Amino acid sequence: MIKKIKGSLFIKVFITTAILLTGVSFLVYLILAWYTPKTYSNTLNATLDEQTKIFISEISQMPMEETGGIFDNFLDYQNVDRMELFEENGNRINLPTERSADNDVVIETKAWGNEDNNAPIISNSYTVSFLGKNTNYTLVVYGAAGQVAELQRAFQKVFPLLAFIVFCVSLVTGWIFSHLITKPVLKISRISKEMSELQFEWQLDEQRTDELGILAKSLNYLSQKLNVTLNDLQAANRKLELDIEHEKALEQARTNFFSAVSHELKTPITIIKGQLEGMLLGIGPYKDHERYLTRSLEITNTLETMVQDILTISRLETAGADFKKDHLDCVQIIKAYLNETADLIAEKDLQIHLDILPSAFINGNKMLVEKVFSNLIGNAIKYSPQRADIWISVLMKHEQIVFSVENAGVHIPENSIPRLFGDPLSKPRLFDAFYRVEQSRSRKTGGSGLGLYIVQEILHQYGSECTVCNTQAGVKFSFII
Repeated sequence: MIKKIKGSLFIKVFITTAILLTGVSFLVYLILAWYTPKTYSNTLNATLDEQTKIFISEISQMPMEETGGIFDNFLDYQNVDRMELFEENGNRINLPTERSADNDVVIETKAWGNEDNNAPIISNSYTVSFLGKNTNYTLVVYGAAGQVAELQRAFQKVFPLLAFIVFCVSLVTGWIFSHLITKPVLKISRISKEMSELQFEWQLDEQRTDELGILAKSLNYLSQKLNVTLNDLQAANRKLELDIEHEKALEQARTNFFSAVSHELKTPITIIKGQLEGMLLGIGPYKDHERYLTRSLEITNTLETMVQDILTISRLETAGADFKKDHLDCVQIIKAYLNETADLIAEKDLQIHLDILPSAFINGNKMLVEKVFSNLIGNAIKYSPQRADIWISVLMKHEQIVFSVENAGVHIPENSIPRLFGDPLSKPRLFDAFYRVEQSRSRKTGGSGLGLYIVQEILHQYGSECTVCNTQAGVKFSFII
């Protein structure tokens, strides 16, 4: 129980408030019970003193023997209980009253006296002189203080009821006060706990103008700042995680690339080595040196192309690679490449259909831009069957160049075509290094398997991406730059 009380702010405030209210109430009661009768007694005494002085002024103008009626009248005054008269030597004498026939009695109390042993004593002494006498007398007047005693008894009688009322009022007031004080404090405490748990989906009431209202406003402001900071930290953390994953993927891609490079280089080198050894030893068909030297030269050319492509990829993947940029006309680059491949086009009797602008300029590196167009158009030329059609298009859309090349021929397997674009780390198989739709086809045409990979990497440098789809006639490659 004690532990619960110590741990509960509401109970602490309730008990403290109830005790304070009860203590203050009883303190006020004690002050009133002591001060009210005393004040009333002083009031009676002052009134009695005033009346007595008037009485003395009257009897001082008369002989002592003629003052009996005045004494009687004064004794009948409600505030007077009794009187005593003393000579200079201190001897008490009878009052000159007419209430006794022989005038020998001493009137000490009223015949109808209201004697109360518990009543406070109110008395005053006065010096009195009578006409015709040179002697001064001392008059002692006792006031009637029974009302004061009744007031004291009234305070005593009301104490139990008053104590009960004070107790009940203290409990109710303590509960209300505790509720009003602790409710916002407990709410702020709960909010503080939520803040410590990084929960900011709340809003404190700011309508109060006191210190609690100021605290609520401060907590709301702090919550907003912490929420913004937390969101920024979470965003930065997510970006960091993505960057880490990006670096891991790049590193894995590099590892896979160089593994593929070693494999791709090993095969032609092994073939060349075998052919040269066979020719040196003069084994069987290898005696035909011209035939196998020609084949070795073809393989060497393929190796040269592969090495050049690898060097290009290395430059693209090198952080901070600085390529010189020029103002290039893409239309002129395309036409120039078509002129270079005119013999192959004529040999295969291909039909080139152009839908291009007079000019289309971009800012870029000439070598890289030429490689993009040459690889895409070259693939269309190489892999198109005899007497096939090739469509080349260069258009403008929203101040961007839209390029596409479509060749008639065999479709690309659907599992090799990209489904999602925009992530250079998740390239589809078609754009993987050394990936070939048909392994034998690239060997025959002298391809390195790096053409489309290089195209994609170059376009990533320009914030673009190459897309591919099967059409009714064949295959279409396109990009926007």
